[in-house]
Amino acid sequence: MDDVDESVGALTRSLLIAVPVATALLAVAIWFLVGRVLRPVERIRARVAEISASSLDQRVPEPATRDEIARLAQTMNSMLARLEATAALQRRFVSDASHELRSPLTRIRTALEVDLAHPTGADVGATHRGALADATQLQGLIDDLLLLARLDEAAIHSRRILVDLDDIVLAEVHGRGATEQTIDVSRVSAAQVLGDPGQLTRVVRNLLDNALRYGASGIEVELAEVGQDAVLRVSDDGPGVDPALRERIFERFARADDARAAGTGGTGLGLAIARELVDLHGGSLVLDVEHRGGASFVVRLPAAAPQ
Repeated sequence: MDDVDESVGALTRSLLIAVPVATALLAVAIWFLVGRVLRPVERIRARVAEISASSLDQRVPEPATRDEIARLAQTMNSMLARLEATAALQRRFVSDASHELRSPLTRIRTALEVDLAHPTGADVGATHRGALADATQLQGLIDDLLLLARLDEAAIHSRRILVDLDDIVLAEVHGRGATEQTIDVSRVSAAQVLGDPGQLTRVVRNLLDNALRYGASGIEVELAEVGQDAVLRVSDDGPGVDPALRERIFERFARADDARAAGTGGTGLGLAIARELVDLHGGSLVLDVEHRGGASFVVRLPAAAPQ
């Protein structure tokens, strides 16, 4: 037993020295490795802390590795790019909205100041008519802005009732009375969808307003059920849309080009509102790129199931 006890004692003394030393060395190695691995994360954290609303063009450093940290950096840079694009769009939206609101207010103020400065030669009736037209334009613009704000906040919901889309189209066309352009509705056939009648009426009205604003002499309205969709097409014979601007015209306050914008009085919100309302109904609104001789907008909505 003396030999056994001596061996156990020697092993115990060795372990009392080796285990703490090995533990210390392992701790140092782990600290070094973890620090090296997390160093890119610290650089990313420091860069993110420096980024503010006025410096969204900055990006976090991306490690040359292909591990999770590199993918995290790439995801954060993609997020920053989206935030930068959204902030730029918001700034442009505020600038455009301010301009559109200021223009009719400036005309009203100018007319009133001229009448006050020259009361003997003032045409009060013309001033009132001009102020009323500008006030109506302001009211329409404010209503559009409020609707867009509600759409952005998802505070607007669509009812889901059975709607005869052809009745809405014909009512909007006939409600306009006599127009300079002829509106051909001979290809409007029955089509039923599930949706909100008020919002669908707004879609049809905005498309007709756009066609009448830019059309030269004739407007064509077509409606039919194609497969499982109700397809509405509104076409004009105006100058059309530049191919490079086919998606931009659906942005807020966007106009296709000078030819389509000059003297029309449009604010550039009609198509944006129409597309968002169509999206809300699970459909799509696009510009037909194959149409020739003007612009043709196509709305596709899920058709109601047969009763």
